[in-house]
Amino acid sequence: MDDSPEPTAPSTDLERLGAGTGMDLSTMPPDLARRLATIGADYRQLSLEYEFALREVETKMHILQDEFLHLHDYNPIEHVSTRLKTLDSLVAKANRRELPMDLDVWRREILDIAGTRVTCSFRRDAYRVFDLFTERQDVEVISVKDYIAQPKANGYSSLHATVRVPVYLSTGVILIPVEIQFRTIAMDFWASLDHKIKYKYDGEVPAEVADELQEAAQAADDLDRRMENLHDRVHGSGPTLFV
Repeated sequence: MDDSPEPTAPSTDLERLGAGTGMDLSTMPPDLARRLATIGADYRQLSLEYEFALREVETKMHILQDEFLHLHDYNPIEHVSTRLKTLDSLVAKANRRELPMDLDVWRREILDIAGTRVTCSFRRDAYRVFDLFTERQDVEVISVKDYIAQPKANGYSSLHATVRVPVYLSTGVILIPVEIQFRTIAMDFWASLDHKIKYKYDGEVPAEVADELQEAAQAADDLDRRMENLHDRVHGSGPTLFV
């Protein structure tokens, strides 16, 4: 039998509302806290809709994986991961962009509430999977940022696409934006380490560390190119369907 104490119920209206948001509203100015508490109930609906959109994207990617693995004996996708911004993360982004505490505004202005990362074997595969995914009639491309062809100043490399996908609800079809990042294993490893270092230094990375990160980014790019060339020498350039 579980002898652990019963959880303490919220004792005030604000605490009860805060329990629905996953945030500690008691530390915030009262007006903001009550606005966020009101948003909390609607955020649960929003998060469901965006979660469904992530499932749509993930399903489409897994179909591509299975198709090429079984029909072409080649899998350009190493793995797929998804994430949904939490309410506190959304609030922080809205504050940075000076947006009002309004979910309708967030839906319109914040296009990376739902995110998917597609890790591919090679640089070429990142572009090929992007093309195959965005050619679908039910996928609408909003924007593309190619940080593989032109990496960021700090060395970050990835292909970003913001798309809209349909979500079928009992009330009808809605279009939900999803940000998708296509990158190689080496790019993903570098980006993960870069994120951890920035978190460690709270965004203020010492110059010598930033320089080493840039050198590591170049090394990752060199490794990508060498491994792709080696693969082509041994196996060829992949299925002709990709050409």
